[in-house]
Amino acid sequence: MNPHIDMGFDSSYDVHVRKGLIIDKPWISLILSGQKTWEMRSNVTSHRGWFGLIWKGMGTVYGVARLTDVGIALAPAEMIETFEYHQIPEAMIRSGEVSKWNVPWKMADVRRLPVPVRYKHKNGAVTWVEFDDGVSHAISAQLNRIFSDTPSRPVQPAESKPFSDETFPKSLGKVEITQGNIDHDHIYLRSFFDRFPHDAIGGSNKSSKAPRNILVDWGADSWIETDLDGSKKFFRARSWIASFFQANNARAGDTVSVEEMSPYRYRVRLHKRPA
Repeated sequence: MNPHIDMGFDSSYDVHVRKGLIIDKPWISLILSGQKTWEMRSNVTSHRGWFGLIWKGMGTVYGVARLTDVGIALAPAEMIETFEYHQIPEAMIRSGEVSKWNVPWKMADVRRLPVPVRYKHKNGAVTWVEFDDGVSHAISAQLNRIFSDTPSRPVQPAESKPFSDETFPKSLGKVEITQGNIDHDHIYLRSFFDRFPHDAIGGSNKSSKAPRNILVDWGADSWIETDLDGSKKFFRARSWIASFFQANNARAGDTVSVEEMSPYRYRVRLHKRPA
């Protein structure tokens, strides 16, 4: 886990989101999918805490995050070394195209909103947007519902030990995807299949499905409900996987990680193979 990122939160209080940050594609997609935890900017900001993730040009808040820290400006070599956090390709860094975008704004607790929230863009707003009460309340209402469904745990300081097996989220494992996976819309879970709950594992066809389903967050606006095929050892529902691969521009050799977010709830993310 990135030592700069604290994924804990306290669900016992209301979250209020008063402002949003305008972010262009493809960076906002990478943030919402969990692959990018540093937003690179040309200057610092005094803001800390929750903010909305605004898709540039869409007039819509797609998610939220907490701004936990702002680092110092990075040299090109430092940016290349920290690719896993900001996801800016080395070629783009070396070209000088992003030379002024070298200040890391470090984020935690990225959450995609189940229903994106429209807002009225104010003239002159190019970085931060102040939300009116209606927008702020609409975002907060969704977040508080999300948090009420998630087990509460204390915030872990950056220097603390990794989470134990009794806390969430916890990693089930990673798998390298093949061209066959991409062509046939499946993800093999064989190497860590025994870590899923037994009552969510069924037989080889729908007539022998498991007595209980799991929920899968793959980065879209809604969760997928499915059981697991115990014969082939993959998710039985597969129609979403093609969209997952397409949204992340999946290629053979990339890896997919699976995390358990709470009992019977999982998060699937794609990680690009280093160039």
